[in-house]
Amino acid sequence: MTGAERPLIAVLDYGIGNTHSAQKALEKGGADARLTRDAGLIADAAGVVLPGVGAFGACMAALRSTGLEAPALDAVASGRPFLGICVGMQMLFTRSEEDAAATGLDVVPGTVSWIPPGPKIPQMQWNRLDLTQPDDPMLQGLGTEPWVYFVHSLHGVPDDPAVVAATVEYGTTINAAFRLGNVFAAQFHPEKSSRPGLALLGNFVRICSEATSSHMAEPISTEIMTESS
Repeated sequence: MTGAERPLIAVLDYGIGNTHSAQKALEKGGADARLTRDAGLIADAAGVVLPGVGAFGACMAALRSTGLEAPALDAVASGRPFLGICVGMQMLFTRSEEDAAATGLDVVPGTVSWIPPGPKIPQMQWNRLDLTQPDDPMLQGLGTEPWVYFVHSLHGVPDDPAVVAATVEYGTTINAAFRLGNVFAAQFHPEKSSRPGLALLGNFVRICSEATSSHMAEPISTEIMTESS
């Protein structure tokens, strides 16, 4: 992409998580990716990324204390491409069993649940994605059997199973990625997942570039979002 074609992507900088690695990987994919807490820049961006590493409750507290909860929800409601990564994916859910006192963004109605007993927890390894929505534009060009890198002890269980875009086998079938309207969310780390991960981020950059001239995604109804106190 030329400089003029590089879409502005806001990476929400709330002080916790893999913000720099996500930013650098998006830049490799052709984006003008910026770590930011600036609500104006977030509102102007072609797409928004919510990364995260660590504990659900601590990440939600940090997002709120930095004033980024409202800009994140506004970005989702605007219909622009939105990507959640790892704990950033989990934060899009309603709640998490990791911290019963914490509330999520409630963009994807459902619960982040512990991986069922059996395999070693956390899952800290490469694993093969089974694509349940293979036609999703975010999943194009990843290969027939994409292997991606996970570090997690919980996974998202949506109220509507139809939003699951990919799963993996780890003792049982666990959910690995989700699609709901303009929102795509991945439990794995695309920035650490070699070619398939960079392909996924490249897809996001392309979708953001296309969205600057044509609103391709429908906004998620605000009726499914409840802003937490």
